[in-house]
Amino acid sequence: MRSQVTEQLEVRVTEPSRLYELLDGAEAMLRQVAMPERYAGILVTRHEPGRYTLALSNTVPFGETREQILS
Repeated sequence: MRSQVTEQLEVRVTEPSRLYELLDGAEAMLRQVAMPERYAGILVTRHEPGRYTLALSNTVPFGETREQILS
């Protein structure tokens, strides 16, 4: 049984030069959550420029990260 953990993070970027740093940090946090049970990959969704969500998703194989862009 998994303990209650954050399975989704929102990233808002106001300094474009920090985009990859912030996304990489959020991805690393979610990987730590998924690692013990190896149950999900990470889905990154771009909602608009500067606004992203990263979520554990059982539609993405463990160890993979996939991206989607919403219009």
